[in-house]
Amino acid sequence: MGLSISTIHSIRTRRSTNTAVLLGIALIGLLAARLASAAEDLVQVFVAEPFLELHTGPGRGYPVTQVVGRGESVDILYRRTDWFRVRTERGLLGWASLAQMSKTLLADGTPLKIDLGDRAGFADHRFEMGGFLGEFAGANLISAYAAGRLNPNLGVDFGISQFLGNVQNGYMVDIGLEHVVFPDWRLSPILLLGGGLYRVDASLSAQLLDRTDEDAYAGLGFRFYLTRRFFLRAEWKERVIITKRNENEELKEWKVGLAFFF
Repeated sequence: MGLSISTIHSIRTRRSTNTAVLLGIALIGLLAARLASAAEDLVQVFVAEPFLELHTGPGRGYPVTQVVGRGESVDILYRRTDWFRVRTERGLLGWASLAQMSKTLLADGTPLKIDLGDRAGFADHRFEMGGFLGEFAGANLISAYAAGRLNPNLGVDFGISQFLGNVQNGYMVDIGLEHVVFPDWRLSPILLLGGGLYRVDASLSAQLLDRTDEDAYAGLGFRFYLTRRFFLRAEWKERVIITKRNENEELKEWKVGLAFFF
């Protein structure tokens, strides 16, 4: 005996509902696992001084609303420059200064180690930003970039540049990979590879037209650690502009600038 259309539709509906429920349970379980993992990653420290002052915001201009006494603990949620967002044993939130947090102790009695922007942090930081001045195809170049580190050797960077010349002006937007050859060295070479968009504003010359093309680049550079969170960075790139007329252009650029890491 065959099943009616309504019966088949009912079975399919129940199966779809069961699948949705199972997916919902899986997503909830995954979220709970992520939250549990995040909770496990929190660093707990104990107050060793007579007290730890907690401000309402990350700065001395914010009022102190609570004090954590000696022997009590706080969990470090995250850091913003020289201030730490913490949670007390009673679940209260506040901001503690780096100066006071540097005097707290871990559960094993050892002092809390805080990255103050030294060479160790430079070799293994997560983010960096900077600005450059240089030259691109005979025009003056102004550039800025931000990069995220996948590991000490490999990073992804995003850059935007503007060039200003006697004949034409324009800008470039790039995304690429960078490989730091010796991340532990004070002076290390960098290998660069990427691409993006190349825009020309030809308003300075009636014989040229505005245009937007894609480009690709390969280059070399170096970074040199200066002090605290600052370092010097220089780059040289060979660019290939992929025009819509299939007449590719090869242009060169160099730039040098100052960057900081965090």
